Amino acid sequence: MNRIMIKSVLALALTALFGGCNEHASYDAEHQAGFNPPLPAARNFFAPPMQVPKYVGWQNGATPKVADGLKIEKIASGLKHPRQIYTLPNGDILVAESNSPNEEAVTTPKQLIAGLIEGRSGKKEKGANRITLLRKRTDGSGQWDKHVFIENLHSPFGMQLVGDTLYVADTDAILKYPYKTGETSISARGVEVADLPDTINHHWTKALLASPDGKKLYVGVGSNSNVGENGLDVEYRRADVLEVDVATGGSRIYAAGIRNPTGLQWEPKTGQLWAIANERDEIGADLVPDYLTSVKENAFYGWPYSYYGQHVDQRVKPQRPDLVAKAISPDYAIGSHVAPLGLMFYTGSNLPAQYRGGAFIGEHGSWDRSPLSGYAVAYVAFENGKPVGAPKPVVTGFASNDQKELYGAPVGVGEDKDGALIIADDVGNAIWRVTGAGG
Repeated sequence: MNRIMIKSVLALALTALFGGCNEHASYDAEHQAGFNPPLPAARNFFAPPMQVPKYVGWQNGATPKVADGLKIEKIASGLKHPRQIYTLPNGDILVAESNSPNEEAVTTPKQLIAGLIEGRSGKKEKGANRITLLRKRTDGSGQWDKHVFIENLHSPFGMQLVGDTLYVADTDAILKYPYKTGETSISARGVEVADLPDTINHHWTKALLASPDGKKLYVGVGSNSNVGENGLDVEYRRADVLEVDVATGGSRIYAAGIRNPTGLQWEPKTGQLWAIANERDEIGADLVPDYLTSVKENAFYGWPYSYYGQHVDQRVKPQRPDLVAKAISPDYAIGSHVAPLGLMFYTGSNLPAQYRGGAFIGEHGSWDRSPLSGYAVAYVAFENGKPVGAPKPVVTGFASNDQKELYGAPVGVGEDKDGALIIADDVGNAIWRVTGAGG
């Protein structure tokens, strides 16, 4: 029996063994969303509760489902873990194809179990470590061409263009490249602007956002653990939003205590920095809600000592009541374990009016609750710079109705030059384009 078969058999056996550890959620994700989500008592588990659908991919022309008034089309396929997207001023779309560098040490049976079972979802396969450029043809066909734009990267994620400089956030450094409008590849080697924390890489993605004047770069750096179980020494400058000075490469902690801040964006009306965050695991199917929040300078959001403000996590040793007293609550819950990884404030006019001015969120999907949560693109309306109402599922159907099979998993969301919603489908290895049904 070869190595792949052994792993598959072992994963299936562990699934059967630990399937009984699935904890059924008391709340649907949308019922645990908003400004004051219900937070049940924390639980402890010998093994992590897991429900992982088996990856089968999109077959026979199948597509995700969209809400009424929308239509969807595939504009790119055959990619290797497309994660984030970035629209250039000329309408070209950059796609970061990447996955974990697999540099995290597996030190406990729990980590081994989780890794093997999660592998069934297709989320663990190797990424391409490149950026691909998509360009819409000018012949009216609606087709898009693919070009390899930058190669030989190290788990790239965030991208930002400032003037004629393209910044790319690898897992261990911010690199800069010279950019010329219209080019379909960059052969120049990247120049390091600043190093980024990369030891162990429990959370390897590095979100990236430039300040409006282009002088600063904001980086979302996730934690190196669930709740500090690898020791707090390896959490230096992690679970933070860093502010990097472009001219010097120097950095400081802008905000702290956010377990995995991704999808950094400026809210268009107020200019306030916002982020989405993946919260901690293994204390229940309904704990802890992932969230959408404004990121306040010098604020502390609790990780690892507390969650959702000052709810103490008893697993963390030593306790820090002095820090818990400073922890502020996030603005808006979006449901437990939905795994938000993409955020975009929509400013276009292609989509129907109810989608204008709010935030689209790419939810990569749960692995540790039953029923599944996430695996969708949701929309949160904003008024006066603040979220209102409940999240609305806009693009769904990434998993089968019985939740046993997985077709894709959305991550990055963006807006193209024509105001369409663009979605990076990680395990589906595709890019989707959503427009108003009328054109």
